[in-house]
Amino acid sequence: MHLNPYGEDAVNLAADLANRRPASPGELADRCRAAGLLLDGPATADDLDRVHTALDAWEKVVDATDEHERADLLNRILAASASYPRLTDHGGAGWHLHYRDEHQTLGSLLSSLISVGTALHLVGRGMHRLRRCAVTECTTIFADTTRTGRRRYCSQRCSNRDAVRRHRSRTV
Repeated sequence: MHLNPYGEDAVNLAADLANRRPASPGELADRCRAAGLLLDGPATADDLDRVHTALDAWEKVVDATDEHERADLLNRILAASASYPRLTDHGGAGWHLHYRDEHQTLGSLLSSLISVGTALHLVGRGMHRLRRCAVTECTTIFADTTRTGRRRYCSQRCSNRDAVRRHRSRTV
């Protein structure tokens, strides 16, 4: 089975941006470039506002309590931000699909990428593979891209912390 990397890359960027919200247009642009996005122009304050709004809606998808609620919330975001798929080769870079209009602002582009990427991730890997860390005091969001789909923690550090906590509760 081939999994579309568009989904994994975009959903990981969404988690990164949601976990540590960019504070300025420059930071937003830098983090998008670091994630491999090619930007047509500089990021603006409007782009930053649009991304924050998109991330607010996306976090509701993350926190949805069941698959149907998650799908409904994500379908609303898709309807508002995505457009029909298009074939593009970026002037010879290789043919692939884009799920967005050409020449969008960065904020609109990220809204489209996040919604379509999340949808591809969830239908390709499983509707349960987007969540917050299982450690109660940790609110970090992550996309489960493991082979087994059983990841519960955002990091090895949180996994170890929870294991120590469970061990100590049994030995007290």
